[in-house]
Amino acid sequence: MQDIPLGGDGRSQQRCQFDVDAADARVGGWFTHNLGRKISAEKRGVRFDAEDVYVTCSDGTPIVVVPLKRQTGILVVTERPAGLALYNGRTGKLTISADTSAVPGPSYPMSIAARQREATAAVGSFADWWFERSGWDASEDGANEGNESEFALQYRDGSGRGAYVTPLTPQGEASSVVAVSMVPTRHRGDGLAPMPIHRLKPTWPSPEAIVALIKAEYRDVCCYNDDMVFEVVPTGGSTWTATIGSKQNIRYRVEGRGQVAGREATCLKAADGGLIRCAHTAPGSPEEKELKRREQQKQKDEKPKPPQNTGDLSDYSTEELAELHRRVSEEVGRRLKDG
Repeated sequence: MQDIPLGGDGRSQQRCQFDVDAADARVGGWFTHNLGRKISAEKRGVRFDAEDVYVTCSDGTPIVVVPLKRQTGILVVTERPAGLALYNGRTGKLTISADTSAVPGPSYPMSIAARQREATAAVGSFADWWFERSGWDASEDGANEGNESEFALQYRDGSGRGAYVTPLTPQGEASSVVAVSMVPTRHRGDGLAPMPIHRLKPTWPSPEAIVALIKAEYRDVCCYNDDMVFEVVPTGGSTWTATIGSKQNIRYRVEGRGQVAGREATCLKAADGGLIRCAHTAPGSPEEKELKRREQQKQKDEKPKPPQNTGDLSDYSTEELAELHRRVSEEVGRRLKDG
């Protein structure tokens, strides 16, 4: 996956400069400047979706990554993955590769993952499909407006694996989230990647209800000025993460467990993952242990230090004892005067 800067300026991020003279091809460009034409000249019978294309930076060189697709079938036409097209933004060199590890980001076309999710509407009978009684829809809600499906998420185990994750709602029902679909962002071979669907137990309310909970528990950070909750994404069978910020800067995220009814476990964290505070914590959770550690450290720091041993007064000289007596008298007089 790619590391996106949390701020709009991205001053600390690596920048890649395109050579517009040597690499003049663009997605949707005209005539000989069209990247699709160049790909077709290298490999016939492949196509791509412009929304699947992204750019990665490799040692200061921009690389345009184009996940490719091919069509199969005659009467019923379906799409399958067909490798990658890598366009060098410095030299203009185009490379067709079947190696899914050739790029740090996704290699499986997101558009195919979306079609696989939409195909769940046909898991039942023809009548179920016709009357929209089977399968799931993406959970449409104001919190995820414009970005409600195929969240490209990375596993926390450090393996570099990722998945397209979508919260699902049964067709014909309310906006509660009852299941989550997952499609790997990388897949070997030219067949479809597996798409398991995990049912949530208990089911969740709508993402809008989660936003209302965040506004109630963290009023000082959400939502005023241009800040808003951008998205609520599932991160496990009973966990979710909400992103808070403006269009230019991601400031916070809220991680929660379970449903929103009652005293549920939610924690406010900085955009980089640092724990700030929790409205409630799950017993035995890492957040609870961290907050207890902080409280113990705070009490330790605030604990008054024992007075230092002044030693035996007989060891003082006459002049030192007189000076000490004068300072004690001045301090007592000052405190009596101040009340």
